[in-house]
Formats: sequence, structure tokens, C-alpha cells
Amino acid sequence: MSVQLAVAPIAWSNSDLPQLGGDTPLETCLRESREAGFTGTESGAKYPMDPEKLGPLLQEYDLKLASGWFSGTLRECTVDEEWENLQEMLYTFKSLQAPVLVYAETSGSVQTKQQIPVSQRPVMPDEEYPEYGRKLTEIADRMADYGVPMVYHHHMGTVIETEREVDLLMANTGPNVNLLIDTGHLTFAGGNVEATTRRHGHRVKHVHCKDIRADVYKRVQAEDMSFLDAVLEGVFTVPGDGSIDFHNFAKVLSDINYSGWIVVEAEQDPEKANPLVYSRMGHQHLTDALQKAAIEIQA
Repeated sequence: MSVQLAVAPIAWSNSDLPQLGGDTPLETCLRESREAGFTGTESGAKYPMDPEKLGPLLQEYDLKLASGWFSGTLRECTVDEEWENLQEMLYTFKSLQAPVLVYAETSGSVQTKQQIPVSQRPVMPDEEYPEYGRKLTEIADRMADYGVPMVYHHHMGTVIETEREVDLLMANTGPNVNLLIDTGHLTFAGGNVEATTRRHGHRVKHVHCKDIRADVYKRVQAEDMSFLDAVLEGVFTVPGDGSIDFHNFAKVLSDINYSGWIVVEAEQDPEKANPLVYSRMGHQHLTDALQKAAIEIQA
């Protein structure tokens, strides 16, 4: 049982809020990701989706491609249409030997709508889950055959946000629909991260670690903020700087024999939270928690 540590570029440059690090060069993100101690990175809006360009760039900074986000719209399109939408990313990821691709259903999502409270997100009716699950399973089966497995990302502002919705999704999909556990999003949604991880441990194939600032979270809830306003207010931070117990979470990962990438992904304002400083903080805290849980970290 061993893991590798990666960091997401969203700390340096936010795709949904261009005012947050929009002018920061990709090279700065990659250089500082490695300086902070990470061996991998997730893709982002500034990453070229051409393996001939991205491959040498990652190699220059001694980083591996751990994963990357795909905005799915399977509720609104056919399986064949979604498969076509995935082709460019799948080709790049396979070429660069990325172990997984992060899929999230974004049809009707309010995660990028700054004027809409996250409480007004779309909700998938229970009766839709079997058919949606069938379509998602078909996509995931194709991805597995192609060599780039799917990990599904529950995310604030989307139709799969709460612990119950994660359970429904898992119950209505096949084994190739793997699960990404995001500590920050599930906590934000009121879920029990440790229980959910244990319950679906055999399908957890990717992990995002972000922390929650409890005082900001209470204000976000009280003022019914949008997801983006919550980010601007600083609801998320790196492991060790908030209220989530990552030492206990590491023990859960050990109990389920998790192996794979663990990604620090904490969207913040880089003017308020220096990306290199906070990434180092997250790396140090996670390293300590994982080592105490007897989980090997690959160099």
C-alpha cells in the first residue's frame, strides 16, 4: 500500500474565477508545485491538451500527470455524444499515462454561477438514477477499456453533492464507475467523510484533500452564499489549516488499503494565501498524517 502526492493548479490560477491568479504563468505553478514537494499535478485550464506539448512541460519540472477534471453533461446528451466529447482528453491522458480521469456531471450546475446560491443547485430525482447510472456505467466501461479509468467527483453545486447522492450513484452504477473522495466538498455538503470512504472503499480510486475553515463555513451557510463567493471568502484551505481531522482520515485510507494519488486541491485567493507557502503546509501536514497511519509515500 503506497500513495503519491499531487497538487492541483487551482491554488495558483482559478479556472472559474479568472481574477484569482489569472495572470500567473503555468510555468510558475509547475515549478512551485515541485518546490513544495509534490511529484504530481492535475491538469487545469492553462494546461495544453496536446501530449506533445504537455509531456515535455511536465518532464521539465519532474512532475507526473495525476488526473484532471472533465465537465460531463451526460444528463443532456447521449452516451455516444459524451464519448466524443471525451476523446481529446482521453488521448492526452493515455499518452501521458495518467491513472484516472475525473468526471463530474455539470448539467445545470451552479458551481460557476456567482450570483446563484449553492442551495439552489439542481437536484436529480431518485427515479432518474437508474437510467443515468446506466449511461454513466457505459461511459466508464468504455474508459476502462481505453485504459483511462473514470473517477466520479461529487461536487458542490452539482446533482451529486451529498452523502446520500453519492450512495445513490454508487448503488446505480457498475464497478468501473470509481469514486473520488473530496474531503472538503463532502464536509461542505454536510456529509461524513470517514463513513462514506469506508462504505465505498473498494471503489475509491482517487482522493482530493482540502480543509474547511469552520468559521467561514458557518457564515457561508448563514448568508446562503454561492459556491464562488464561498471560495472568495476563504471557505477552503489546505490540510492542517482548518477543521478536518486528516490524521483520522489517513487511518481510514489505511484501513481500506488505498493506493493511488492523493491531491491537495484547495481553491483560494493567491493574494491572500500564497500558493507555494500553503502548498508546502498541506504537503507537510498530509505527509505527517500518512506516515503516522503507516502509509508509504512514493518519492
